[in-house]
Amino acid sequence: MSLYIFFVFIGFYLLIKGSDFLVDGASNIAKKFNIPTIIIGLTIVAIGTSMPELMVSTTAAIEGHSDMSIGNVVGSNIVNLFCILGVCSIIKPLKFQKETEKIENFVTIFATAILLFFGNNTKVNVITRQDGLILIICSILFILYNIYMTKRKQRYLIEIQDTQNNINLLKSFICIIFGVISLKIGGDVVVKYASLIAKMIGISEKVISITIVAIATSLPEFITSINATYRGQIDMAIGNVLRISDF
Repeated sequence: MSLYIFFVFIGFYLLIKGSDFLVDGASNIAKKFNIPTIIIGLTIVAIGTSMPELMVSTTAAIEGHSDMSIGNVVGSNIVNLFCILGVCSIIKPLKFQKETEKIENFVTIFATAILLFFGNNTKVNVITRQDGLILIICSILFILYNIYMTKRKQRYLIEIQDTQNNINLLKSFICIIFGVISLKIGGDVVVKYASLIAKMIGISEKVISITIVAIATSLPEFITSINATYRGQIDMAIGNVLRISDF
């Protein structure tokens, strides 16, 4: 039992480090080709910090552990909205911007509602491939919305040429490859041993995934939001939680 728990933590470590390597490598390549920093933040970084959840849920779905796949997604969103926002608000009061109140809060509610609908629109309660395609399209539209809103406010951070010249493309590609491998191994390890632990202690995989797995895979967002709150970057702290939840 203790050995299984050890392997689960090893898997979590690989997921988090793999996400870091993937984000660093992809961000450096994007900077090398003069892609604005804010675009990198809203796409590569935002998706990269969600890679632990994505990898665990995808691996679980492929291996037939649908309860773990869905439980991890739902549990991660609960952790993001309740735990992370709660801790951040204790550190400093969180003031919501108007666009967050009018649009991003609505998108969060819509994302929850559409999951509820897709999970209950058939007698067998199955999210089909067609439903999945719609969810992916919604995610892409949300990314495009964020890019549009940022461009409208002209919040680009311009990279200086010296920084671009110092970027090593080979090293960046190696980081991406190492990140992908770490994510794959970490996802496999977490799904395998979390499933074994659930069987040993006689609880469902959904309970394990919606609690322990969800909390662990939300660590990148947790650390990012806490650091942003300490630095007084309240918009970043709130935006990180809401955007990751909406993805």
